[in-house]
Amino acid sequence: MLQHKAYEYRIYPDKKQETLIAKTIGSSRYVYNHFLELWNKEYEETGKGLTYFACSKLLTKMKRDPETVWLCEVDKFSLQNSLRNLSDAFSRFFKGQNEHPQFKSKKSPKQSYTTQYTNNNIAVSGNCMKLPKLGLVKFAESREMRGCILNATVRRKPSGKFFVSILCEEDICEFPKTDSAVGIDLGITDFAILSDGSRNDNNHFTRRMEERLRREQRKLAKRTLAAEKRGIPLSEARNYQKQRRKVARLYERVANQRNEFLNKLSTEIVKNHDIICIEDLNVKGMVRNHKLAKSISDVSWASLVSKLQYKAAWYGKEVIRISRWFPSSQICSECSHKDGKKPLHVREWTCPVCHAHHDRDVNAARNILAEGLRIRALTPVY
Repeated sequence: MLQHKAYEYRIYPDKKQETLIAKTIGSSRYVYNHFLELWNKEYEETGKGLTYFACSKLLTKMKRDPETVWLCEVDKFSLQNSLRNLSDAFSRFFKGQNEHPQFKSKKSPKQSYTTQYTNNNIAVSGNCMKLPKLGLVKFAESREMRGCILNATVRRKPSGKFFVSILCEEDICEFPKTDSAVGIDLGITDFAILSDGSRNDNNHFTRRMEERLRREQRKLAKRTLAAEKRGIPLSEARNYQKQRRKVARLYERVANQRNEFLNKLSTEIVKNHDIICIEDLNVKGMVRNHKLAKSISDVSWASLVSKLQYKAAWYGKEVIRISRWFPSSQICSECSHKDGKKPLHVREWTCPVCHAHHDRDVNAARNILAEGLRIRALTPVY
C-alpha cells in the first residue's frame, strides 16, 4: 500500500546558501503574516475570509510591486506553501479543530520552509542534494531514500544546524501477522508495561542532563544581563548567541535520545503484535500536577502513541484507544472485581474475591487489553 514517509537528513550549506535559506524562511514568514492580517481585516469587514486562490493572485501582484519585488529572490513554492498553510489553518479553525491562526515570530524556535518537487528539482547526487534555488548542498546520507519525492522541508534549528526532511510516497511492505494482541499501560517509573509482563525502563533523558543544563542556563542568564548592561541587543551579542546555541544543542541531544528510544520501542511493539490496546491519556490535564509535570513531560507518552498509530497504519497492524475514564487499575484482571481507587504508592494488591495477587501496572495492562478486545468485537466491520 502506498504511504507517505519522511526522510530527514542533516545538510551543510555554505555561507551563501545559509543566507538564501534565511531569506526564504523570512520571506515565507512575511507572506504568512501579511495575508493573515488581510484575512482578519476581510473577515471583520464582510464576515467572510479570503481563499487560497485570492491570496495567490495578490501574491503575484506583490512580486511585481517595487516595494516587495525582493520576494522573487526566493523559491516560489515556499511562498505558495505559506499560503496553503494559512488556508489550512483557517479551515481547521472554522471546523473547531484548532485555535485562531497566530502571527509567526522571528524569534520562534521553529524556522522552516517547504518546497515542492517538480521537474527533478529535488534529487540526490553523490554526497550532495539538489534543492530549488540552493543548488547542490552537502548532506549526510544516513539512510537510503525510497519512493517518489513529494516535497522537501528545510529547517534551521535553534542549535544552528540545518536539516532537510524529504516527504516520499512509497509502497511499504506490511509486517507478517503474529496473531498476538497486547495491552500497554504507560507509567513514569517504568515507561511502558505490557500485558505479557515485560517492562520498558524510563530512561529519564532530561533528568540525566539536568545538572549540565542548569549550569549552562545560568551562564546564559548571566550573559543576558551583561548584554543588557552594555546596551547591546541580544541578536547582536556574540557571547550570548554562542551560549544560546550551546544550550540549544543540549536540548537537541535530549530530544534525539528520546526520539531514538521511542522509535525503537514503537517499531518493536508493532512488529511483534497485530492488535495494540492503549489508554487515551489526558496529558494536558496531568501536567497541571506540579509534582509530576516534569516527569510526565520527560516520558513523552503522546509521542509514543503517535508513532504507534502511524507505524500500525504503515505495517498493517491495529491500534485501539481505550477511554481515559476506564478504571484499569481498579479491576481484577482475573475475576473482574472492582476493588476501588488506590493511591499511587500502592504498587501491588490482592483481590479480596479471588485472592489473586497483582502487580498494579501489569494488571492495568491486562485490563486495557481485555477492554480493547471487547471494543473491537463490538465495532462493526464494513
